[in-house]
Amino acid sequence: MDMRRIVAVLAEEAEQQIQSQVWKLTASDRTLALDTEARLRDVVGPLDAQEALPTIKRLEHLRETLAILAISLARTHGRLAWFLSGALNALEPVLRWRALPSEGGGTFGTVLPRPEEYAEAEDAVRRLQDALAQITVKSVDLGSAHPDQHVDEA
Repeated sequence: MDMRRIVAVLAEEAEQQIQSQVWKLTASDRTLALDTEARLRDVVGPLDAQEALPTIKRLEHLRETLAILAISLARTHGRLAWFLSGALNALEPVLRWRALPSEGGGTFGTVLPRPEEYAEAEDAVRRLQDALAQITVKSVDLGSAHPDQHVDEA
């Protein structure tokens, strides 16, 4: 299964869990999800912007994505952690990529990805960005009070 499909399945599962109220995001979950989404958008931009970059920069951006996800994962637990763990797992092939030729030496098991693999990984990150934004919005739409809202009792 490719990275895009794995992230799509994760996003569908998250949406389903939130709609069925199995996953009830807390205010801190929403804040972390939105922060993670914003950081991912800063690293992996639109298709045309990414494709204009040299492959070494594209790989750098994808590795930074993994770091952002790992740091966010370390700051949470429960279903959000499981979701972020799934996202890291989906993007795991990036860990084996290299952008430079081996020049006759060992490569520590790394491989040169095909150009379409960069596009696939970047598309998966964009889908992840959208999923993180959507799950936080949907949790609010389902009747969860906004952290800044106060409910007056009659």
